[in-house]
Amino acid sequence: MNWKFWEKKPQSQEKKPKSALREWWDAVLFAVVAATLIRWLIMEAYTIPTPSMENSMLVGDFLFVSKFHYGTRTPRTPLQIPLTHQKIWFTNVPSYVDWVQLPTYRLPGFSEVKREDVVVFNVPPKELNEGKSYPIDLKTNYIKRCVAVSGDVLEIKNKQVFINGQPSPNPENMQYSYLVTAKDEISERNFNKLELDPEDYSYLGRPENNKAVYQMFLTTSKAAELKSLPFVISVADDYRTGEGPDSRTFPGSKFTPWNGDNYGPLSIPKEGMKIPVNDSTLSIYGGVIRDYDHNKDVKIENGKLTIEGKEVVEYTFNQNYYFMMGDNRHNSLDSRYWGFVPEDHIVGKGFFIWLSIDKYADFIHKIRWSRFFKLIR
Repeated sequence: MNWKFWEKKPQSQEKKPKSALREWWDAVLFAVVAATLIRWLIMEAYTIPTPSMENSMLVGDFLFVSKFHYGTRTPRTPLQIPLTHQKIWFTNVPSYVDWVQLPTYRLPGFSEVKREDVVVFNVPPKELNEGKSYPIDLKTNYIKRCVAVSGDVLEIKNKQVFINGQPSPNPENMQYSYLVTAKDEISERNFNKLELDPEDYSYLGRPENNKAVYQMFLTTSKAAELKSLPFVISVADDYRTGEGPDSRTFPGSKFTPWNGDNYGPLSIPKEGMKIPVNDSTLSIYGGVIRDYDHNKDVKIENGKLTIEGKEVVEYTFNQNYYFMMGDNRHNSLDSRYWGFVPEDHIVGKGFFIWLSIDKYADFIHKIRWSRFFKLIR
């Protein structure tokens, strides 16, 4: 043992300086570890790929999603390449192996999911995940507005959402589908003046001379603006969205002859909530009980529910669920069509936009500067 630790070591015992390659490797490793921890614990970056939340959020918005609002989930799939989701960047090669699956827990957050929150979540159904059975934390990410929380009774009457019998506030920039009849086909220049891009409209054809019909997804203010234009004959609600039962709506049974504009009433499952087991309740909640509520060996046959070989006549839910809808109400694939979002599928809360790029604009107007660092509401 060297008792004279204050004395300088001989040159041969001094630590050799790191090579440039080793310093570069250490820096990259530190950056990956730090980014992975930040992405898991605090915030994660996302991009808006579809117009389902327009005009509240636009295609090409880049946003940060807060993990700490609702509490970060512990990793379920640990054997994964850092900073990836389902696949390795720019390939179709899976970025993970599911040999090890850990139980999911949620760290303490300072908020719960509330009505009107803009929420990022892993969309539950297999068919919306490329038909693959991804682990929960690797399912495809969706972003929608939470319109009903666990324990609520939701109903939609003539497009208006009601929660527990009371009308829900409508988002400021909410859009609906309209049938717009013009005297002739509308030019691209006029669409640009109206600030409508190709995802906001589709040409339906000419039912007769001097008439061109479009389907357009518009806010009420934009619909009023169109009505005032000299080349527009009429702007009418799209009657097709609320006509008769729509078999595409969740759960699509004989007990629920609903459509996107007239839906429910529907009770949103809550942890500890009990329901009687019969044909009607199983048609609505059977898939939830089987696929998402942490049960093993669930069978639903002839109006009966068995779990691990035992018949159940009254069922108690094991976790909370939520109902999500897009602000572009007639151009959104949401809970009306695939059902509830389980609590363990919640990723985080939309926080703020840090960049926005308009893919349809020219080079000079490509960046939407007015949306920089805009809080999401």
